[in-house]
Amino acid sequence: MRHTANETSTNTLIRLIKALDAKHPVTITYIKADGTETIRTVELYDIVVSSAGDILLKGMDRDSQEARSFRLDRLVSYTAHRTAYLIERPAADEPKARPTHGLASVVVLYPVDCPIAARVELLADALAA
Repeated sequence: MRHTANETSTNTLIRLIKALDAKHPVTITYIKADGTETIRTVELYDIVVSSAGDILLKGMDRDSQEARSFRLDRLVSYTAHRTAYLIERPAADEPKARPTHGLASVVVLYPVDCPIAARVELLADALAA
């Protein structure tokens, strides 16, 4: 079990992206928005940056068999397993055209099949911003 307080966000992301690429489920200890702690085993299918700048882990919860999102900054600890995925993941979201306002609007999208090095670079850049 790895505790996120003992490593950088970048290292946590690298390990979670490797689990996603290998299709290995991850058991996470997570602090919900109401402050309660929960333990879940999830099968990650995407890692995205929200419009608010939060890094979100998207995965299928093995208990509920439903898609869930988890903020990286609320992750307390995690364990990547060496077993295979069991739950079918949802189809990829289609990018939606949004009207742009202001000086600039940047949307960073990458497919789940994007190589790990490219995803790590994209997410490291998002963390640095």
